[in-house]
Amino acid sequence: MRRLLLVVLLLPLVIAGWLIWDYHRFLQTPVNLADATEFQVPAGASLRRVGQELAAAGIISKPHYWEIQGRLSEQDQGIRAGEYLIHPGQTPADLLALFIRGRTIQYSLTIPEGWTFLQMMRAIAAHEKIRNTLDPDDYMNVMSHLGRPGEHPEGWFFPDTYLFPRHTTDMDILRIAHQRMQRELDLAWENRQEDLPLSNAYEALIMASIVEKETGHPEERTQVSAVFNERLRRGMRLQTDPTVIYGIEHFDGRIRRRDLRADHPYNTYTRDGLPPTPIALPGVASLRAAVNPADARALFFVSRGDGTHHFSETYQEHRRAVIKYQLGGDASRYGR
Repeated sequence: MRRLLLVVLLLPLVIAGWLIWDYHRFLQTPVNLADATEFQVPAGASLRRVGQELAAAGIISKPHYWEIQGRLSEQDQGIRAGEYLIHPGQTPADLLALFIRGRTIQYSLTIPEGWTFLQMMRAIAAHEKIRNTLDPDDYMNVMSHLGRPGEHPEGWFFPDTYLFPRHTTDMDILRIAHQRMQRELDLAWENRQEDLPLSNAYEALIMASIVEKETGHPEERTQVSAVFNERLRRGMRLQTDPTVIYGIEHFDGRIRRRDLRADHPYNTYTRDGLPPTPIALPGVASLRAAVNPADARALFFVSRGDGTHHFSETYQEHRRAVIKYQLGGDASRYGR
């Protein structure tokens, strides 16, 4: 009788001890996965529901232990929705920490420097992880969605690589890129040289877009900027091909003499001053170069054919450079 009573008294303690041991073993035992697996935590999902879905996916075996851990650690309300990558070797305790911290899978979109606004929009629309809310017919009205109705969108989005979780919208990406461009432009304008022939930050953005399209060599950006700023200062036309190209609706990759003569708002061969809007998305180096041109007197430059340019202070020097680098030394091809 005494032995039976002892067993009866000890049995609950043994069971409790085993449960505690099993509970801690569960928390520290790696999940049942052979390969990394994506797992979606739905918006508004409770701790219990997430545990049940983990069990249904075969990732954990005892969802009630999972729920207990969340409640004991007072983290039952902190799980963040999103798409997660669960790796072999992670434990249920690790998963709870992962979901609480919200370390979701991040996808990327790279917007190269020098792309146009429409090139960027096509890349956003083609990204399978971005949720599109804009119709192509509405692209040119995107600034209205950003609180700047009536403004042209070209140039207003910073080129960079952006990371984001699944179901991020096109407007989310655009809002972030626009805010970044506004900050970088403001910073560049605040640190500009004195006596620039630019009236405001928007004109600096236009200038930066031209610099971006004219050269990809970092050391040339301030020189190109110096040429165009000096031309503006002297009242000379900019005569830059990238602005003409931007104004051609269906550019086939070749600029012709008739294109330089066809008058339109972006033809800086026929129009004075800057074009009405930027012509591309400039990077930070071009933004800074636009408002901090080199201390140089060049008024002309021509491509050497290797990605770099020859800069000239006089038209005569420029003519010789064109003949040398563009016309194979044949002066008869230069024309008037």
